[in-house]
Amino acid sequence: MNAENKKVGFHTLGCKLNFAETAYIARNLTENGYQKVPFSSFANIYIINTCSVTENADRECKTLVRKALKQNENAFVVVVGCYAQLKPEEISKIEGVSLVLGAAEKFNIVKYLLNIEKQDTCQMHSCEIEEVNQFVGSYSVGDRTRAFLKVQDGCDYVCTYCTIPLARGISRSDSLENVVKNAKNILAKDIKEIVLTGVNVGDYGKGEFGNKKHEHTFLELLQNLELLEDLKRLRISSIEPNLITSNIIELVARSQKLVPHFHIPLQSGSDVLLKKMKRRYLTELYKNKITLIKSLMPNACIGVDVIVGFPGETEEEFIKTYNFIKELPISYLHVFTYSERDNTEATLLDGVIAIKERKERNKRLTILSQKKQFEFYESQKNNSYSVLFENENKNGFIYGFTENYIRVKMPWQKDKENTIVKIKLAEIDTSEMVYLTDFVGC
Repeated sequence: MNAENKKVGFHTLGCKLNFAETAYIARNLTENGYQKVPFSSFANIYIINTCSVTENADRECKTLVRKALKQNENAFVVVVGCYAQLKPEEISKIEGVSLVLGAAEKFNIVKYLLNIEKQDTCQMHSCEIEEVNQFVGSYSVGDRTRAFLKVQDGCDYVCTYCTIPLARGISRSDSLENVVKNAKNILAKDIKEIVLTGVNVGDYGKGEFGNKKHEHTFLELLQNLELLEDLKRLRISSIEPNLITSNIIELVARSQKLVPHFHIPLQSGSDVLLKKMKRRYLTELYKNKITLIKSLMPNACIGVDVIVGFPGETEEEFIKTYNFIKELPISYLHVFTYSERDNTEATLLDGVIAIKERKERNKRLTILSQKKQFEFYESQKNNSYSVLFENENKNGFIYGFTENYIRVKMPWQKDKENTIVKIKLAEIDTSEMVYLTDFVGC
């Protein structure tokens, strides 16, 4: 391929882990002479990194293919990621897709682009997920003031609604040495905050050096990263309730670098449904973890994932979830409407909930989430925090997040880009749920 034909556009769907992996693929291509351009502009190659957690993600992939071809009808469109591993044949039938790479091949994309030509048939390179056991360390820098650092991949859990183990394979981890090395590379680029990502980050250490036993623990990983002199902030993206130990919580509470922000999946406040989902905890354990966090860090922000409309979720069981969340001192929800996924055990369960009822329950919990977030923001009024400001002027304002994940905006000041600034939370702009402040400390 000629140098002038090496423009590549990227689009990422889904989780922070996908963003880290897209960044790895992009760096690999630029090191081999390709030019990264915005997905919305003309490119010779478009790469779509997909998610398949929800049915909507599948549809969005098709929309993005059409968007790419509007920019260049002769473009070579590549689809990678979870959807590509789960349903390569389905993707190959999308008009305009040239190449589909599964979980084992997405990091070898350079070799597949050596002699590309737009063809009538789509090339597919996937494998049985049991064969996927390698770990490729990844991190994102350049596009954001925060970096997503991948430390773990895959999952050994068997939650009955989830396709991620089918898409990503067994639980495996980067070596502690390589995680620290990648973190140093990130910090050398003047990144102020690192977000640790993975499919099941609390399971870190399993699969390190190919050993199914834990070589190190997630606690040990945090302790080693804390020692990095240039690190300002370290954030955990999401961690299972059964894996967030008291020692981890206590470390965050006394740390000057680990931030008091947790995202802890709940999925249901009904023990009946948690058992049907084959989650590895019940509501009592979950409540105890939240209680411990708030006792040690009263101002901690706690986000929660929850699924509505799971088979067997009667109105009574849904109310249990609603009330359980209502009574917990949490800060916001990510509400997912259950959708049937191929090859998952949940599709065989009785008690299917009507789509209309699933959507109605989603609305009810979304409203509760809004109330929870407002209550949390209100409780923080007049508190002073450090904000990491981003690098974009949005209608005359600069935005950022406090250490406990409160969104803040202030009048645009160029010199505040990618800086950590002491501020006082003054007034909530409820139109976009953000704190206004014009107080800047040193």
